[in-house]
Amino acid sequence: MNITRASFITLPVGDQDRALRFYTDVLGFETVADRDMSQGRWLQVAPAEAQTVFTLSGPGMGGFEPGSARGIMLVTTDVDAACARLAQAGIPVQGPDDLPWGRMASFADPDGNGLMLLTEKEGF
Repeated sequence: MNITRASFITLPVGDQDRALRFYTDVLGFETVADRDMSQGRWLQVAPAEAQTVFTLSGPGMGGFEPGSARGIMLVTTDVDAACARLAQAGIPVQGPDDLPWGRMASFADPDGNGLMLLTEKEGF
């Protein structure tokens, strides 16, 4: 196999506009694509300069259940500052905790998709 990268991760959401506001206004992602298609709205966001994007899949697209995504790791240079920003936005956060591979916290988007923040430990 010659797989070079992951193209996108599907995040099933109940309300694409609400999800877009969360990912852009709270997490600071950029809108990569926002198109009407025959199957529904194709909406993608990503951190600046990221290779992998997140598709905010609305109800009925692909048969995904809103809030069913889990274990999505977002790397940050300052997990504590990221957690403070989430708390200011009223988003409950678990952690951050020191772990062998770095400092990590978890939270959910407005639909319940499970996300994690990680500041990687140097040299790990």
